[in-house]
Order: sequence, then structure tokens, then C-alpha cells
Amino acid sequence: MDESGGTPAPPEGDDMDGLRLRTKGRLDPVDLRTDRPHPARVYDYLLGGKDNFPADRSAAERGLGKAPGLRDLARANRAFLTRVVRAAVEAGVRQFIDLGTGIPTSPNVHEVAGGHTPGARVVYVDNDPIVATHARALLTSAGDTAFLLADLRDTKAILDSPETRALIDFDEPVAVLCVALLHHIPDEAGPRGIIERLTGAVAPGSLLALSHLGADLAPAQAAAISAGAARDGVTLIPRDRHTVSALFTGLDMLEPGLVPVPLWRPDTPVWDDEVARTWIYGGMAVKP
Repeated sequence: MDESGGTPAPPEGDDMDGLRLRTKGRLDPVDLRTDRPHPARVYDYLLGGKDNFPADRSAAERGLGKAPGLRDLARANRAFLTRVVRAAVEAGVRQFIDLGTGIPTSPNVHEVAGGHTPGARVVYVDNDPIVATHARALLTSAGDTAFLLADLRDTKAILDSPETRALIDFDEPVAVLCVALLHHIPDEAGPRGIIERLTGAVAPGSLLALSHLGADLAPAQAAAISAGAARDGVTLIPRDRHTVSALFTGLDMLEPGLVPVPLWRPDTPVWDDEVARTWIYGGMAVKP
């Protein structure tokens, strides 16, 4: 997940070396800010991962105290990611940009896509140097994958980077994945504008898949989690269905539309209590 206090410089040949970031041939110190929670590492903890720090675990436990279903939500969201990648491949898409990829958790996008079609290409994007360390070790060893250290708000850096241009053919359809990410982007940063710039750069037939915490699905829990995250210095803004739907403006929604993520093309029957516990919307749309 992607949330930061600023936009990193465009990644020209960057590479992780311990706790330093290589930029333009030199090694620059990187402040990993392990003393404060980061959404990617909090999410990793909720999924049962080990790539997190005390500040992340404390923030997650405080969140669980306000909303005990957060682990269920994280797992349901991860399952949604798997299903939208599979749906994209079934629609004929062979290239992906995964924004806010987070700490690598299997199955990853390239594993799901590659399991259904050979030669799928994936660019993973995140703004956390710790994510970069793990992603470059685990994700880019697969062949047709790359990792880009960049902030979602700097769409030009993402679209024009050598990593992206080496793998993504913008004359062919691309699946842009923005899963559990935009609720970390404040209104003043223009989430809708970010999406419009990204989808404006891809070919017709491209897909946008996103999930977003729903303020109207569990209002009390959403407000408590948002307030608690703010006290930890983390932006977390649940939005209502109308606002999330507006992120797909100009695109054609695919069935079943914007729904709680367990209801998006589920592989198995979904119980009402599972939907009630999972207050995050998900959907996919195609660019006409």
C-alpha cells in the first residue's frame, strides 16, 4: 500500500543496497521510518507476514481493537486481487501495472497471470523502500516483471519510467490495479485525477481494477479506524459508494459492478456475515 509524506524523485536506475537507494550512480541514505507505521507493513502484519516493525504491529493491533474484522478484510481484499487478475487474463490482457503492491505475498500478480497465460508482464509500484528490498528480491526474479519505487501521485514518473517502458506496450491493453490504495490518498491530492491520468495513458480495452474502504458499509468502524490511523500519522480515508463509483468515470463497469469485495465474482458461495465483515468496495471497468 502506498502512503508517504512526499513524492520520491523519479527513479533513474535506483536499486536497494542495504538501507541505501542508488540514484544516478550514487548511494543515498534512505530514511525507512521504521518508528512510524506504514500501510504496506501494517497490511503485511494483518495478512500474517513477518516484514513489519513494532510501530506497524502496534498500529494494526489498535485498529483490530476498533474493528476486529480487519484481518478478514485484508484477506478478502487479497482474494479480490487474485480474482481480478484472473478476470483480466480471461479478457485477453497480458500486461499489468500493480500500484501500491505492498510486501510480496503469494500468489502475486505475475504468479496468477502467469499461471493462466505465458509471457504476462507486470510492473510493481510502491513508495516504501522496504517494499522495494523485498520486491526486487522476490518479484523481479520471475522474468517479465519489474519493480518501480515511486509515489502514486507522481503518475508521470510511473508511466514514463524506464522500468515501465521496458515492459508495458501502451498501444495494447493494460490492466491497472489500484487495490486498497486510494483510501491512503487525501482528497486534496485528487484521487480521481490520478486515476484519470493513468487511464488516459492506456489503450482502449484496458482495465482498471480498484478496491476502497467503504465509509457507508460500516460507518462507525470506518470512522474509528480513520481517526486511529490519523493519530498514527497514517492517511486512511474511507469513502462512500457514490464517491468510489466516480473514480470509474469515463469507463464501462463490468459485472457485477461496484460491490463489497466478497461479492465480486466469488469462487465459492458467500455468506451474509462475510459480506458484513468486509466493508471494502471492489470493481473493475474497461476503457471504451
